[in-house]
Amino acid sequence: MSEFVIVAGMSGAGRSNAAAVFEDLNWFVIDNMPPALISKVSELVNRPGSETERVVLVIGRSGSDYVSELQPELDILKSSGARVRVLFLDSSDEVLIQRYEGTRRRHPLGGAGLSEDIRLEREMLATLKDQADIVIDTSDLNVHELRDKIVGLFESADFDPVMRISVVSFGYKYGIPRDVDLIFDVRFLPNPHWIPELRPHTGLDKAVRDYVLSQGDSIKFLEKLDDLFEFLLPAFEREGKSYLNVAIGCTGGKHRSVVIAEELLAIFKKRGFGPRVSHRDISR
Repeated sequence: MSEFVIVAGMSGAGRSNAAAVFEDLNWFVIDNMPPALISKVSELVNRPGSETERVVLVIGRSGSDYVSELQPELDILKSSGARVRVLFLDSSDEVLIQRYEGTRRRHPLGGAGLSEDIRLEREMLATLKDQADIVIDTSDLNVHELRDKIVGLFESADFDPVMRISVVSFGYKYGIPRDVDLIFDVRFLPNPHWIPELRPHTGLDKAVRDYVLSQGDSIKFLEKLDDLFEFLLPAFEREGKSYLNVAIGCTGGKHRSVVIAEELLAIFKKRGFGPRVSHRDISR
């Protein structure tokens, strides 16, 4: 079965960097792909004797007809039987402005001014972003961090029909993660930070874990999460969702959120998933 990844998103959000990562992963990459030619590429890939199985098409042209051209081509591509995923790269307006000013490049829309061009492009791409399989916000990512994200999502060449789940713990004092689907706030639990002997440790340490899980509300909360995901996971899969990103937040991202994120992994594993976990602020 052939696989296609359509890389789209805001101009300046990192599509060229993403293309380089896919090339390193041995995908066949076509950059600055006009949407109208997608079905033609599909015909070439799927013809008898073709040895190309994994293709990345980086959509690089913005304009008023961008989405109107892209959607019917995606429908044709999906009807061919290929596995098709859309990766949308986004970034905040402030960061996009800094990137354009740093490179002195002109925005593709080239209209009334940079801020207005970005606003118009975001408006045009809103529907595509909502329909994307994966959204990565690159505002706070350097080139190496973007590479790590893409490698984690796409390095396997095998077709995996099971929804891929990522769990991240974080501290609200450092900001909410940008590219997540669900956020759960565990600041209602007693904070180990205020216990001197626990403060230097993290939620990966047994003493902190035992303290957090000794709270009645922790167990009740995990039971509620178990019930919620018993309902949500099959519903997401029925709708064809390929990726689910869940964030667990506490004040500093070092104790409570880490423990609950680790416990959430067990809930997902019990239901047949192999989730990945990261603890964004554990070392702060």
